Amino acid sequence: MARKKLKDFTSLELMLSALLLAVFIITIPLFVLSAKESLESKDLGTIPDPTECPVLNESERINCIPDQPPTKATCDQRGCCWKPQGTISVPWCYYSKSHGYQVEGDLVNTRAGFTAQLKRLPSPSLFGNDVADVLLTAEYQTSNRFHFKLTDPNKVRYEVPHEHVQSFTGDAASPLTYEAEVSPQPFSIKVKRRGNNRALLDTSIGPLLFADQFLQLSIRLPSANVYGLGEHVHRQYRHDMNWKTWPIFARDTTPNGDGTNLYGAQTFFLCLEDGSGLSFGVFLMNSNAMDVVLQPTPAITYRTTGGVLDFYVFLGNTPEQVVQEYLELIGRPAMPPYWALGFHLSRYDYESLDKMKQVVERNRAAQLPYDVQHADIDYMDKRRDFTYNPVDFKGFPEFAEELHNNGQKLVIIVDPAISNMSSPSDPYGPYDRGSDMNIWVNASDGVTPLIGEVWPGKTVFPDYTNPRCAVWWADEFKLFHNQVKFDGIWIDMNEVSNFVDGSVSGCSTSSLNYPPFTPRVLDGYLFCKTLCMDAVQHWGKQYDVHNLYGYSMAIATAEAVKTVFPDKRSFIITRSTFAGSGKFAAHWLGDNAATWDDLRWSIPGVLEFNLFGIPMVGPDICGYALDAPEELCRRWMQLGAFYPFSRNHNGQGYKDQDPASFGADYLLLNSSRHYLTIRYTLLPYLYTLFYRAHRLGETVARPLLHEFYGDSSTWDVHQQFLWGPGLLITPVLNEGAEKVTAYMPDAVWYNYETGGRVRWRRQKVELDLPGDKIGLHLRGGYIFPIQQPATTTVASRRNPLGLIIALDDNKEAKGELFWDDGETKDTVANQVYLLCEFSVTQNRLEVKILQSTYKDPNNLVFKEIKILGTQEPKNVIVKHNNVPSQVSPNVTYDTNLQVAVITGLDLVLGEAYTVEWDLTIRDADKIDCYPDENGASAENCAARGCAWEESSSPGVPFCYFTDDLYSVSDIQYDSHGATAVLSLKSPLYANSLPSTPVNTLHLKVTYHKDDMLQFKIYDPNNSRYEVPVPLNLPGAPSGTSESRLYDVLITNPFGIAVHRKSTGTAIWDSQLLGFTFNDMFIRISTRLPSQYVYGFGENEHTAYRRDLNWHTWGMFSRDQPPGYKKNSYGVHPYYMALEEDGSAHGVLLLNSNAMDVTFQPMPALTYRTTGGILDFFLFLGPTPELVTQQYTEMIGRPVMVPYWSLGFQLCRYGYRNDSEIASLYDDMVAAQIPYDVQYSDIDYMERQLDFTLSPNFTGFPALITRMKKDGMRVILILDPAISGNETDTYLAFERGVNDSVFIKDPMSGDILWGKVWPDLPNVVINSSLDWDSQVEQYRAHVAFPDFFRNSTATWWKRELQELHTNPWDPEKSLKFDGIWIDMNEPSSFVNGAVPPGCKNATLNHPPYMPYLESRDRGLSSKTLCMEGEQILPDGSPVRHYDVHSLYGWSQTRPTYEAVQEVTGQRGIVVTRSTFPSSGRWGGHWLGDNTAAWDQLRKSIIGMMEFSLFGMSYTGADICGFFQDAEYEMCVRWMQLGAFYPFSRNHNTIGTRRQDPVSWDDAFVTISRSVLQTRYALLPYLYTLMHLAYTEGRTVVRPLLHEFVSDQVTWDIDRQFLLGPAFLVSPVLEPDARNVTAYFPRARWYDYYTGEDIKVRGQWTSLPAPLDHINLHVRGGFILPWQEPAQNTHLSRQKFIGLKVALDENGTAEGWLFWDDGQSIDTYEKGLYYLAHFSASQNTVESHVIFNKYITDTNPLKLGYIDIWGVDSPSISNVSISVSGTVVTPNFAYVATTQVLKVEMTSKNISLHSFISLTWRSTQ
Repeated sequence: MARKKLKDFTSLELMLSALLLAVFIITIPLFVLSAKESLESKDLGTIPDPTECPVLNESERINCIPDQPPTKATCDQRGCCWKPQGTISVPWCYYSKSHGYQVEGDLVNTRAGFTAQLKRLPSPSLFGNDVADVLLTAEYQTSNRFHFKLTDPNKVRYEVPHEHVQSFTGDAASPLTYEAEVSPQPFSIKVKRRGNNRALLDTSIGPLLFADQFLQLSIRLPSANVYGLGEHVHRQYRHDMNWKTWPIFARDTTPNGDGTNLYGAQTFFLCLEDGSGLSFGVFLMNSNAMDVVLQPTPAITYRTTGGVLDFYVFLGNTPEQVVQEYLELIGRPAMPPYWALGFHLSRYDYESLDKMKQVVERNRAAQLPYDVQHADIDYMDKRRDFTYNPVDFKGFPEFAEELHNNGQKLVIIVDPAISNMSSPSDPYGPYDRGSDMNIWVNASDGVTPLIGEVWPGKTVFPDYTNPRCAVWWADEFKLFHNQVKFDGIWIDMNEVSNFVDGSVSGCSTSSLNYPPFTPRVLDGYLFCKTLCMDAVQHWGKQYDVHNLYGYSMAIATAEAVKTVFPDKRSFIITRSTFAGSGKFAAHWLGDNAATWDDLRWSIPGVLEFNLFGIPMVGPDICGYALDAPEELCRRWMQLGAFYPFSRNHNGQGYKDQDPASFGADYLLLNSSRHYLTIRYTLLPYLYTLFYRAHRLGETVARPLLHEFYGDSSTWDVHQQFLWGPGLLITPVLNEGAEKVTAYMPDAVWYNYETGGRVRWRRQKVELDLPGDKIGLHLRGGYIFPIQQPATTTVASRRNPLGLIIALDDNKEAKGELFWDDGETKDTVANQVYLLCEFSVTQNRLEVKILQSTYKDPNNLVFKEIKILGTQEPKNVIVKHNNVPSQVSPNVTYDTNLQVAVITGLDLVLGEAYTVEWDLTIRDADKIDCYPDENGASAENCAARGCAWEESSSPGVPFCYFTDDLYSVSDIQYDSHGATAVLSLKSPLYANSLPSTPVNTLHLKVTYHKDDMLQFKIYDPNNSRYEVPVPLNLPGAPSGTSESRLYDVLITNPFGIAVHRKSTGTAIWDSQLLGFTFNDMFIRISTRLPSQYVYGFGENEHTAYRRDLNWHTWGMFSRDQPPGYKKNSYGVHPYYMALEEDGSAHGVLLLNSNAMDVTFQPMPALTYRTTGGILDFFLFLGPTPELVTQQYTEMIGRPVMVPYWSLGFQLCRYGYRNDSEIASLYDDMVAAQIPYDVQYSDIDYMERQLDFTLSPNFTGFPALITRMKKDGMRVILILDPAISGNETDTYLAFERGVNDSVFIKDPMSGDILWGKVWPDLPNVVINSSLDWDSQVEQYRAHVAFPDFFRNSTATWWKRELQELHTNPWDPEKSLKFDGIWIDMNEPSSFVNGAVPPGCKNATLNHPPYMPYLESRDRGLSSKTLCMEGEQILPDGSPVRHYDVHSLYGWSQTRPTYEAVQEVTGQRGIVVTRSTFPSSGRWGGHWLGDNTAAWDQLRKSIIGMMEFSLFGMSYTGADICGFFQDAEYEMCVRWMQLGAFYPFSRNHNTIGTRRQDPVSWDDAFVTISRSVLQTRYALLPYLYTLMHLAYTEGRTVVRPLLHEFVSDQVTWDIDRQFLLGPAFLVSPVLEPDARNVTAYFPRARWYDYYTGEDIKVRGQWTSLPAPLDHINLHVRGGFILPWQEPAQNTHLSRQKFIGLKVALDENGTAEGWLFWDDGQSIDTYEKGLYYLAHFSASQNTVESHVIFNKYITDTNPLKLGYIDIWGVDSPSISNVSISVSGTVVTPNFAYVATTQVLKVEMTSKNISLHSFISLTWRSTQ
């Protein structure tokens, strides 16, 4: 409202101000000095005994000197404890134990509670006139409300004569949610919550003080979550408890951030106890001036200057319930008229009615929704109430009528101050009539009216507490309304405000005007800018009733409204308030300013007044004082459209700020119109909220914590708020901002303006809010009644209604609509209204009529229903009284937003309806309900409660889920993770799913690292199998909520959502139907963030990226040659996915049971497993390479292989004898084909028995010795199966039996016998028989070692030791260097076991049989019986059913350890069956492939997948294992295989030879050439293996790992990189002499020539003659290389070189790791060389990171440095810096190719001495 403009100061005033400032500056140091000196001053007064001074934490001290700077003298005088400590905000002087009261006698029970007599303890008086005896009266008023009052039993003291709160006359309530305890000495009272025994209010923290003019009580609180108290500007909604003092005393002043007391007195606070929602409130019924002190204990102290201590305590299960309890006591809010919810315009000083009309008309013309025009005091004649200016506001009565004719309303201001300037010549009727009735506030004599000065000049002040005054007030309004037909009343200046201090004649020096204690009120005196405190009113002295002035004026105005508008509600808005004011009036937040601070502060203010029971509240939009900039006003209009009371108002002399004043060229007008239109659309919802406030005491503008109290992140949110439970408002509150950090609580949220569901939940997000936008979000689970908007509510109330249905996780929602005529008085009390209840569940909207006593004259109907978060509705049926209506609703549906709009409806308001619809579930969204082996039918589908719908689209399930099986409860979050309980809704349908359902499950989420989390779903009541693979997990979760890359939400119905915080992308979202947890059938589905998913294995995949168009892949280790959709040797339930922006993440399901995964085009993925638990790990990257590093950090880094294992390797199954191997070796050496490793398959064994030597291979030990002498290495095969049918001694079996190493039947304890390769002894095999007959007749029974057992590892190592060094026949020692373990799925040639076979049908053919190659035969097909028992290292028994897929994994580690122990060197293990972490101990080949062209590409895909799986040492059998290899194919495969990390040519018995020397000379030449290239690159490849071992980097690397920003690379699987820099583009089809290759945006060089190919970011066709494979090096990298030789033993002695491929900027970098290539743990022992090379500015430099290997006596000679991409016409000089000297090498430069070749072989430079090379160009 109106505020006086700042006046110009006189010179005298300026001098006095300066003097005052000087005094202030001098005084403060004196205070401090005084405090310090007092430490040494003499004792004065009563010093408490030290035993009386408790040792307290600083935060628990109660200030004994609240009225002045503390000194020891004053402290001693008051008998308090002096301990200067900490900042001055911490009390230096605090109460001793001698202060306070004690209980005299026993408590006396009463009907309502109890009483107690209190006696003051002997102690000094602080402020005099202490009351010796105090009466405590306690009342158990309701189950949730406790009242206690402290009074003087011997003297009547002032008590608040509240209009609504009456004396309690009932009996004590029962049962109670609380109990009260009284401690006798010193007296204190404690109120505890019975449910948890928590003390809510405990006054023992400080003494009770009760003097005539100083009363104090301190309360210890259980929580620092304190809200309320007022009126002040609070910068945040939750109180700062760090020693804050808030004065409460009604005062006319400007709201600012300095903590001064403002217009009203609100002593109520609410305290949220914890995340359960339990809350309580405390209200002190006292209207005297007071301070409220908050301190960090946490505690609160009330210090008041009079009256009594009259406390009410309210208990609630939620914050909202506490507010309802409070308002039940003080009075619930008035029901506003509907029009008051429209937009209001106002300003102080329009100057004239004409200018007011201009404002009205321009905003109408702008089509701005706008209901109410306010008139400030400028409409009055001489600023006098009940007049209007006959000149400037001539025609004011007609203007009011014109507003009405346009559907608008007029609100007039009136102030309490009445001009006393009345004379016979110029009578002023209101004053004269008031004087006649003696209704003014009187001076201290109680007779003479007190004279002040306000707007009209000299004034008197109505005493609204006088009943006669209310009559006079009503009469004056009636008289004025007869002139001007106003509609609402704005009462201002009612603190009460006075422009002089006290009165025109000053105030007396009584103790009322100058009390012994004055709270920290503005200006330091209670009578400043108000009345003298000894002024007299009907209710008492101004000292006592000052804070009730505005309250009593509102009551009187409400009575006046009854006279003026006998049948209508009208509208009252007041500035000064007290508890209960909301029953009569609304409130605005006072005379704020046009600043961004004021904009921000408005939200806490609005929320606080909703606590105080005045929900119709708002500030002056755009600010009262100062000129409002367009941006500020625009943002304020956006926010102001959602204040409950929405009024734009500004002050005298400031520029116009009504929306239309800015003009159409500004965003402000359109933005204001847009958001006010939304407000008007939502008015039915807002009006219903006000009904609930009026009827139940609920808040309207609601803090987030009232709805989401379980989420501590909401406890301090004060820059967002809710309308009721359902509309979240997020404004822009900072200048220039177009992004806002907002908190989205744990619910489903929809963007109001689009209807689309947002991805955020329980997380802070950054909202994009450009200049014309505010954040509006609808909460799922709520139905919002809406109405077609108009520019006035009169017009909009005639328009059609509608509903917005925002579905929650359960696809349910609820809502209400309250409706009456919008203006008639007491429609709720008289029950003349409509109350409609809306609910949606199971695709059915039900409209119920709870109250139907009002009929709207406009025949309103609901025309439109908008449903958010739904699948497409169809078959919409409307029923009225259960009878289908003859309507044909139309449905429009937005697939992307999942928003449906149903039109063509005519649901009559006030009548009951149902609207039902079916959902169109897209084929892509259907989750298969019947994936079982026997296939689905409509009948068995229905038995599972699922829907049946046949589809012509391939892969789409006919039977699909429509309901959830589990619900979620007890969701708990903390800083390290989250937990929840999952409960089976009904066993009815779950029992029809495979096996037995688990009723109760626990979910545990662990935030292990910022980039890695785990979630686990398990049975808390029964121990279930968990994968015993050791993982490298942190000892304790690390990271913070701020640094974590992800947010986790648990939803109900059950789902887990993991979002990447930086983008909001849901990388895991399992809130899909079908979650199942049965004993032997577990299923979970998740949405995928994109179509780009890689991984899962081991299967033969035809592309690197998974096809999501209804494909299912089984995973269960099996001896299965690669084939489409066939589960092969290993199991890797791990994938990496790309998000739309190129961010990557990985997901591991740590489960080793038989499983399958189904991809569908939603996109989504469904896991189905047959046992164990669900144990997921997510890795957040965000790059593909980082994902792999994070994954391998957890499962274990890939093994560091020996250097020789990177050489070329030869093998075949079918060598007839050792001579054949010897001949092959000699031929290879003669052909000079590089070659390092020779294998022998099971041919070397006698009858295929492990640890034996065939008579045909008696020369094999000597051959091994010869080859190794030449630098070669040998790897032998071992299968796990051990023959048990030997007639002669077979130590491996006999020792195994003795050591109990074999897998057994759990019931009988007998060995589970299978059959594999070992033949029976002493039989002649007829090879003409079919396979099955041979197995039956000739194969021995075999036992399978249980490699989990500790004893098995010992046994296995001993057998390997004796194979290597035969203790009985040394000449048979086989000096192997590595071991190849095969058939370890484990494979068996019989299904399960030899007759009689397996015994447990359920385990071997479980209720759900996954999509496996053996689906029709069960899990035991080609392997062991599932009931087989194995023993973990800790002695725990496990079923083979659970650990089958771990068999190869369990064998790999002991084999690797054995190789190292036996050979004393690093060695290598190559395994066929793998599981996550197998790469820690072994490499892998891709199994028994086929000699076919398609296998070349599939080998690239397989290697890239195993790179993801953490296995770097991989490759396929070059030229194929099965079938005869064709010449051209084998050439191309040799070229490709030369760049496999594991490069081995291998084929099977009965096929033609395919080793390089078995073809022609051309083949030999091609093989020699490409293998020499490989050997040259081995230093680079070895370094890559080191980086894989130490950092988890990939070796075979998909292009997308390096170029993820280039989406073309996301589908490339015909090329691959070795590391970051070496690109391989092989020929993969027959007869091709060109290859089409993609080159991402980088500089690329032809490996052979060093020339820049000048192709960037495009496909190109490259020549590829038969003798050529295209190889390219990426610019920016340096590749170490070495001269090739026959084997690595020889090549490692050759010159090393560097290939420097400069990028566009002339820079490059690279690494070299070097050690002896064979010793164990050289990195860990520090026996290695590691260097980083860099090139820039014509210089190549070496930076040795570590070196304890290369020395002058053990040099690695540097021979060559080739530099590619040198942009110079010629090179004049090259110099090399070596250990302080400069060497000039030979060099050659070709300008056309830009290749500089530097040769230094004659310079004797060891790499560790090389410092740099520099070249200079000819100028």
